[in-house]
Amino acid sequence: AQLYQIRGRVGRSDKQGYAYITYRRDKLLSEIADKRLKAIKEFTEFGSGFKIAMRDLEIRGAGSMLGEIQSGHMEQVGYDTYCKLLDEVVKEMQGIEVKKEQDVQIEINLSSYIPESYIEDSSQKIEIYQDIAASRNEDDVQNVIDEIIDRYGDMPAEESNLIEIARIKNLARKKKISKIKQTQIGIVFTFTQNAMLSHEKIKELIEKYKNGIQFSASAKPYITLKVKKTNATQEIKEFLKTI
Repeated sequence: AQLYQIRGRVGRSDKQGYAYITYRRDKLLSEIADKRLKAIKEFTEFGSGFKIAMRDLEIRGAGSMLGEIQSGHMEQVGYDTYCKLLDEVVKEMQGIEVKKEQDVQIEINLSSYIPESYIEDSSQKIEIYQDIAASRNEDDVQNVIDEIIDRYGDMPAEESNLIEIARIKNLARKKKISKIKQTQIGIVFTFTQNAMLSHEKIKELIEKYKNGIQFSASAKPYITLKVKKTNATQEIKEFLKTI
């Protein structure tokens, strides 16, 4: 939103202005940074401030919906996490016991969002984001896919990527993985506190991936997997199924 405002101040009256937003060559952007830059590129027409604000809501989450706070720790979480937290608060206020679920942080070099050209209505777009975030197994994901295609037609690549990330999160939760991050070396899978793999499973992984895998034992152990950049999501899913 700040970048959008700065761009809006470039050029006045009959003066044509141009805004160039750059970053270092070969820099691996986080998923959130990539979405923000794409939003700046996508919304170029006059009066796009509201659309930018809605995209910002989708990316970072909102403030407190049940009080007067409009900012704070909620701005640090993604939209899917925000939806889950809001649902937990509502259930707690209703006296329903809420089982805490391990969230999975995904940071991979993949463009994943719902393009404005595919779903123009902001409320419908938020509804789809929420449905994807609420998916907990393959049946849930497939139901969301069927609904999206039925309502809006074939999905663009960016939304298909969003679906793939939902699948990855579901697999990672079952394997007690708290974070998946893409680096220049490969994909780093960080396990939850004190989670351990059996010696048999470690031996099996070494035999399968040989020099393409590295282990690190600590309070939060992690595994680094070398993957091909062309189809990282598929290799991540296959690895999660293996462990």
